[in-house]
Amino acid sequence: MTTTLRPEGPETSTAGGGRTRRWRICANGRPVGALRTSVVTRGGQLWGEIAELEVHEGRGRGRGTFGALAAEEVLRGWGCTRVDADIPEGARLARSLAVTLGYAERMRNMAKRLSGPPALPPGVAARPIGAEEFPGWLADAKEGYLRDLVSSGLAEEQARAKSDADHVNLLPQGADTPGVALRRLWGAGPDPAGPDPLGSLWLALRVRDLPDGSPLAWVMVVEVTQAHRGRGYGRALMLLAEQECLGAGVRDLGLNVFSGNEAAIRLYDSLGYRVTNRVYGKALI
Repeated sequence: MTTTLRPEGPETSTAGGGRTRRWRICANGRPVGALRTSVVTRGGQLWGEIAELEVHEGRGRGRGTFGALAAEEVLRGWGCTRVDADIPEGARLARSLAVTLGYAERMRNMAKRLSGPPALPPGVAARPIGAEEFPGWLADAKEGYLRDLVSSGLAEEQARAKSDADHVNLLPQGADTPGVALRRLWGAGPDPAGPDPLGSLWLALRVRDLPDGSPLAWVMVVEVTQAHRGRGYGRALMLLAEQECLGAGVRDLGLNVFSGNEAAIRLYDSLGYRVTNRVYGKALI
């Protein structure tokens, strides 16, 4: 029996110079599954993505393995140096296949349906990050993101290209970018805007719409200042994110967490966030 990968439709362009195409996995010419390959540009580098992989006939016969390997060849031909696979949490067989093919879990997507607005703990206050503070905050945010990307398995050059590109794309107008909440957390006292912030929050209030048409907000950065870690301020920043969402009429909040960040995973789990997807990746060599 011959298994092949055939185009299901035309290749289309995506924002930022990317491309995408959906494929059929065929056995002796008969469709038995499908997948999608996409390319995203990251600071001059091309990153491949495999998504929507499904086998609907003849599971357990290596058709998913063939589809994934064939998709990698497509992405190599498109000039990609890395590939990520975004796998729903319930797809345990797909996650097992990814590990078998040499992929490592890099990050998790988590989400929560918000109810009533939470109160911040006593002793803290929040205020916006203004234009004067923005360059310093941005430099710290980019370096923190760079470290997380490297620890998740990326080469430093790849991580820096992604960090630079993501911040340019997501904050094109700096502190005045529409639909974005940039906040710093301070100790509440006689001088709440003192010299030492407790942490910072970057929240995108509408990254996309959910199937029912409601908006999904996303925590882009939640960072506690090094000297103040381990004192509950990460929880306070997440409660602040929920306040900001509900104040903007948004009831669904999601986030990415790198898989090696066990402390953050425990925090989000304790706040009621649940894993929706896991991202696995590897280098294409």
